[in-house]
Amino acid sequence: MNIIRDLIGKSPFGPIVEHTKKVHECLEVVRPLIRALIAEDFERISKLQSKVSRLEYEADEIKHALRDTLTRRYFLPVDRSELDAFIKAQENMADYAEDIGVILTLRKINVHPTLHEPFIDFINQVYQVSGTLLTAAVEFKNLAEVSFGGAESRQVMQPLENLGEEEWKADKMARTLSRQIYALEDEVKLLDILFYEKILLKLSAIANEAENAGDYLRAMISKG
Repeated sequence: MNIIRDLIGKSPFGPIVEHTKKVHECLEVVRPLIRALIAEDFERISKLQSKVSRLEYEADEIKHALRDTLTRRYFLPVDRSELDAFIKAQENMADYAEDIGVILTLRKINVHPTLHEPFIDFINQVYQVSGTLLTAAVEFKNLAEVSFGGAESRQVMQPLENLGEEEWKADKMARTLSRQIYALEDEVKLLDILFYEKILLKLSAIANEAENAGDYLRAMISKG
């Protein structure tokens, strides 16, 4: 009995959800960061950048503890490499959120008025993608601690299907926003255009990584 307990140990799925929650907290800060940029509140940007950096560090701490646990486990009900890839995708999301905070402190710019609403709408959509991933991760934890079949499996597949749709919406919005940005070439400085695009690419990368994380969840469930 002790041997079995040592092999199985504490379930890693609770800490996995905690990591997902912490990554989502990082993304929660991105919304006020974008709003502060639009309002040209650079002092607030500095404070928010410090906050997202601290949250990213906390996410890293959870990740390190989780990976230490996984390397000591001889048995997992899911593929270890896919679980590690899921954690890596979430790590990338937190890193991109921190990158946005840093980027916004590098240069004081005015966001063109025609981009205010599109940027807000886009960050809201990216946040929706992250929230859908969090829902899927919680359902995955519940599934992993019971079984990987039947109605429970279908229950976690639903938010994963929603995740793909939400990311698709984010991708469409990103393309539209990119066209709006480059339509301003005759009105704003080239450096401002590049700055807008850099923010857009980081936000898009967050949504893409959320979808990647969802794909790894789906793969683990299908093999469970």
